[in-house]
Amino acid sequence: MGIKIFQVDAFTAEPFKGNPAAVCLLEESADEKWMQNVAREMNLSETAFLVPNADAFELRWFTPTTEVDLCGHATLASAHTLWQEKVLPANQFARFNTRSGMLTAALKGEWIELDFPANSVEPIPSPEGLLTALGVEGKFTGWDGTDYLVEVETEKMIADLKPDLQALKAFPIRGVIVTSRADSPKYDFVSRFFGPGAGIDEDPVTGSAHCSLGPFWATRMNKQEMLGYQASSRGGFVKVALKDDRVLLGGQAVTVFRGQLV
Repeated sequence: MGIKIFQVDAFTAEPFKGNPAAVCLLEESADEKWMQNVAREMNLSETAFLVPNADAFELRWFTPTTEVDLCGHATLASAHTLWQEKVLPANQFARFNTRSGMLTAALKGEWIELDFPANSVEPIPSPEGLLTALGVEGKFTGWDGTDYLVEVETEKMIADLKPDLQALKAFPIRGVIVTSRADSPKYDFVSRFFGPGAGIDEDPVTGSAHCSLGPFWATRMNKQEMLGYQASSRGGFVKVALKDDRVLLGGQAVTVFRGQLV
């Protein structure tokens, strides 16, 4: 009997949209090198590995090149898989022990709500070469402890971004979030995420980035609940709600295939 693995498109209700993640269901802890090799084989922005542990699951996330501390879309995909495969009943919270502490997920109709830590974005002088690498003029540059966040003037500037990925890779960070207010009344803000230093040139939809985008735009818009659109070629929507020092991230997900590692 092989090890069950799934591919799930997260932050979308449509197959082949949103952000694809692999979810591997393990019966016991696996060798770290093996998990990294599986992630490299899947060649997605993240592969999640789940191990049952009492009333929770141990959850780890790997890009094709490294393990990461926090990943929103692969957590969403993991929770979706647990309910979809009836590992958990629909009325039960999914609880995950991770490198970022305890994370939980709840099924709310057709949406999944993730409870994640909120990140504050501190203003900083724009690092030398950053805006040149992005090819934009920035209104604001900040740091959330993991990523740079750059605000630009218009949604069109977000759509037209063609950054120098090799130049961005030289920065010793996970990635760069570029964001603006939305022009469309359908959502509040728009973003894109580039992480070539972590092996991800552009992430289609980045849940963890919204842990920073939520507080950032809540202050500017004076709103506690918002809808973000990540304007990658695949595109995806993330609901954001601020609650004390936490961010509730809402998204949908769809399984695109089930398989086995042999």
